[in-house]
Amino acid sequence: MNRLVARRDFLRRIAATGIVIGFPSILPAAVLGRDGGTAPSNRIAFGAIGIGPRARDLLPNFLAWPDTHFLAVSDCRDDRLRAAKEMMDGYYGNQDCQMHPDFRDLLARPDIDAVVAATGNRWNGLASIYATRAGKDVYGEKPISLCLAEGRALVETCRRCGTIYQAGTQRRSTGSYAFAREMVRQGKIGRLQTVEMQVWTGPAIPHGKAEPVPKGWNYDLWLGQAPWKPFVPGWVNNWQYFWDTADGMLADMGCHYTDQMQWVLGTDDTGPVEFEATGVFPDPAQYCSDTPITATGTCRYANGVRGVIYQRREFNDRYIKYLGDEGWIQVDDATDEVKAEPKSILGFKPTGGVGWANASAHIRNFLDSIRSRRPTTCHPEVAHRAMTIVQAMNLSLRLGRRLRWDPVKERFDDPDANRMIRRDPRAPWRF
Repeated sequence: MNRLVARRDFLRRIAATGIVIGFPSILPAAVLGRDGGTAPSNRIAFGAIGIGPRARDLLPNFLAWPDTHFLAVSDCRDDRLRAAKEMMDGYYGNQDCQMHPDFRDLLARPDIDAVVAATGNRWNGLASIYATRAGKDVYGEKPISLCLAEGRALVETCRRCGTIYQAGTQRRSTGSYAFAREMVRQGKIGRLQTVEMQVWTGPAIPHGKAEPVPKGWNYDLWLGQAPWKPFVPGWVNNWQYFWDTADGMLADMGCHYTDQMQWVLGTDDTGPVEFEATGVFPDPAQYCSDTPITATGTCRYANGVRGVIYQRREFNDRYIKYLGDEGWIQVDDATDEVKAEPKSILGFKPTGGVGWANASAHIRNFLDSIRSRRPTTCHPEVAHRAMTIVQAMNLSLRLGRRLRWDPVKERFDDPDANRMIRRDPRAPWRF
């Protein structure tokens, strides 16, 4: 079976599993095999760290480019690790993909050039920092850090090591969002006053009993920097909604939109100067989750522009909306539909294009940057500044008060908030 036939067979089988695969609307000739393919010596050798749902959505977008070659996979769960090897071996038509239960063994391999880290909030930043120190370029899924200090450590480590890093905020490479940005920058809605963003309501997770760790699961490695606690399925399976392992939906999804806000405002190397947030938390007597069910986070830039994130309503109700003194423009995230007032703005929108679920263009930017050694569209400083906004909102929410922020010194006007800039990782993990 030749490689092109193997590719098509692989994609058919992956599609049958329900995994969404996105491709550019016009594929390069190399993807179709028309130019004889890419020489093995010219491929970028990859390893994948973390093979959960996000990675399974993402990896087909990497495989769509013929100058990638995945040599190894790593996961602390044996079932996911073996499934990932089967996926790669099925794609390449061989048995060459190596499994590494501990990602540090993957990073020690000199034949791997770059990694994809899609591990979860408690691990995305640390795994990326460890990979950077090992001399690998990194595609790191968002959220890129668990706390402000970890984000700054990622930026400085990448800078010191000369790492090419791309954050997985792929809406930067999506046509609908780029169009909205251009309309705002061209003054089609007048002077920008407010950026309104919406993510979905967080759940309340009931208390549960501890159970034995499932066979084939390195639970200590899964926890990583998070404090140790017994294996409770309701907590483990919903780690996004617990402070020790994540930040809740305000940060988990909100960072996609704060990234867009920063992009539009041209503030990728700075940020707002004030934060305030309120929210409703689960009742601790009934529930073990400790991040908000609903929340409102606000920020203000030195030029007076405000950003507001609402955590409310349903998953498909998420959006970003730019409000000016002469109109507005909005991107509905679930449908990729652009709305605007005046409606004449929509006449400038190009036809065609793909939605945010297709990360191929974002990945192509990463691959091109690896070769050119020029920064990616969402390099570490960009990603950290967008993440700073939602992390600062969360600190305001937890402290119950407004916070002033110095984006140059990266310090608050509040000693309690400054103590929360850093979360000390559980030994032996360090950033």
